[in-house]
Amino acid sequence: MSQLMIADIERFLRSNPGAMAKEIARHLGTQKSVVNPLLYRHSAIFLPDGKSCWFLVNPERMTISLKNAWVDSASFEEALAVAGSPLDFDCSVVEFVVPKGCKIMIDAAARILALCNQLVLLKKSVSIDFSACKTTMTYFNRLGFFDHLDGQVNVLPDRPKWSAAQVHHGNNDGVVELAAIDHRLPDETIPKRLKNSLVSCAGERYSQSAFTVISELFGNVRDHAQSLIPGFAALQHYPKGGKIQTVISDSGIGIVGSLQPVLEQKYPGIFRQLDFSKPEAGPELVLRVFEQGQISSSSDDGRGLGLKRSGEVAADYNATISIRQQNFELTMVYSQGKLTSDYRVGIPTLHGTHICFEFLIDS
Repeated sequence: MSQLMIADIERFLRSNPGAMAKEIARHLGTQKSVVNPLLYRHSAIFLPDGKSCWFLVNPERMTISLKNAWVDSASFEEALAVAGSPLDFDCSVVEFVVPKGCKIMIDAAARILALCNQLVLLKKSVSIDFSACKTTMTYFNRLGFFDHLDGQVNVLPDRPKWSAAQVHHGNNDGVVELAAIDHRLPDETIPKRLKNSLVSCAGERYSQSAFTVISELFGNVRDHAQSLIPGFAALQHYPKGGKIQTVISDSGIGIVGSLQPVLEQKYPGIFRQLDFSKPEAGPELVLRVFEQGQISSSSDDGRGLGLKRSGEVAADYNATISIRQQNFELTMVYSQGKLTSDYRVGIPTLHGTHICFEFLIDS
């Protein structure tokens, strides 16, 4: 608990340097008598001035520590919420720490990769420390994580000298190595590779529909992301969990970012129903795109059917789709053809669109 409180205090002082212990306690909903000993005990992090106002010793540095357990996208989002997103703060040095026993699932790996590359684009100094967890570093190498991680990111203890993903490319149907989706030179073989892997792990009945979904999501990144950083796609089969995760990520303007500017003119009815002064409007718009389709930022309205088709396939296979946008995440769970949706707003910044399609498969 104290670790969480320390991170909370750190985040508060980043936005409120020079706060007094009683203000920090009020923010945390606790007593000054609880906060004071923590501040004095962690003198490497917190520093008082002569008037008992508190500051961070090193406000330029930010550390995001993952759990020493299975880390999926929800667990990664927890770690980001505790520290705050380095995209939201004026820090110049960002460090990700992978502790012993940390196993990172592909939906979390995709977000870590995107965030690191976005931070480098902002000229921040970024490092990922695998010193305590070499097994995850080995897995990331097999996945092709380091092939797509900006070369300026410092990997500890050392960046792998060779790419296991390139050496073993395509040898295991249970993993489709991260593949770049670059709108300037798109690799059109990616959807087929992902589909073949999914069919190999889950059976032929997934063939056509899986291809439909993956092609639509791939096309969206290729045509709409408008990003300086290439997007990417990957797949991982988790036999023990009886599921397959397919991730498609980009660092572009996001689904809402591309639709909001054209909404009033092209879809006045929907525009009137959504209040964009409220954060809920974002997830509500994305949900509509999946449920009713034919909402597109391009002049071709057929484009907007793509995400709707993805939703229909998800309904057929009891799949879960999560869509992470800049400051919200929408989760759609399909069960017996029925959709249950949920969203969280006001979450730390991560640019782009990060979609995870999770199929539960029969053992």
